[in-house]
Amino acid sequence: MPPPSPFLPFLLLLAATASCALPTFREAPAFRNGPHCPTDAAVHIAMTLDSTYLRGSIAAVFSILQHSSCPENITFHFITAAPDLHLGRTVSSTFPSLEFHLHAFRPSVVLPLISSSIRPALDDPLNYARIYLADLLPESLPRVLYFDSDLVVLDDVSPLFNTPLGSHAVAAPLYCHANFSAYFTRAFWSNPRYTSTFRGRPSEPCYFNTGVMVIDLRKWREGKYREKLEGWMRVRRRVRIYELGSLPPFLLVFSGNVEGVEHRWNQHGLGGDNMEGRCRDLHPGAVSLLHWSGKGKPWLRLDSKRPCPLDLLWSPYDLLKRGSVFEDR
Repeated sequence: MPPPSPFLPFLLLLAATASCALPTFREAPAFRNGPHCPTDAAVHIAMTLDSTYLRGSIAAVFSILQHSSCPENITFHFITAAPDLHLGRTVSSTFPSLEFHLHAFRPSVVLPLISSSIRPALDDPLNYARIYLADLLPESLPRVLYFDSDLVVLDDVSPLFNTPLGSHAVAAPLYCHANFSAYFTRAFWSNPRYTSTFRGRPSEPCYFNTGVMVIDLRKWREGKYREKLEGWMRVRRRVRIYELGSLPPFLLVFSGNVEGVEHRWNQHGLGGDNMEGRCRDLHPGAVSLLHWSGKGKPWLRLDSKRPCPLDLLWSPYDLLKRGSVFEDR
């Protein structure tokens, strides 16, 4: 493990200060299973949880429960930057019957590996917590569905969770039409030692978004994928082989070795690009999940009275209490 970061005490103090001033939310209705629901069909969902994206996380959970056929079969695993009872109490008061667990992630584990990217928000240690899910979650858990906090679902997530993975450790929608080479710099593509990592992959390396992933935790541990991801982050500390934050290491390790999922499960990019966050339209096709990846977040644009048209599809899941001091932020 890397040595503790000298910034750790400051980060913990910052987290503690922020958690004492959390927004308040309306209590969601209780979601119950119907008589047809099996008792042995658990769905496990992992998400990060912090004060900055709390409003988005609450909306995401609400949307998942509202569209689930068997909501009581869902267990949430929230990854926090430090043990935070305030965040847990907020979740409990908003969803009194929700089955969830808090898992503390130590930022010091990943801070020495993080390099600056094109947008400071991408450098938050919690953005890298998905790399450590197999270390944070119980070993008895065979798989988990990972979701970002800036999305809402419009369909039952059980079929997505139960995606057959075959020999793969990760499943996600694949976007082979995207310009894959643009995710890496000239310093990467000009070095045969780096580019050889894609040689011999089962299929063509394609872009995928890491905000929606089905992960086989046992295959992840067996494949030592956390160590492989950290290895590329160490390379990035020496050579600027990519610009974005936690996404490129996943592309380097998994592209060409991912089980494909229907595109409807990640209509991503609704937050615009990473610099300006302009409004975007939906991709053609069916929609089961809306994802505001990019700079623009729907709650911020709604509060500023300058929403994009698609932000209005997020607002029905916003449980923020009107009059909350956070409503105008």
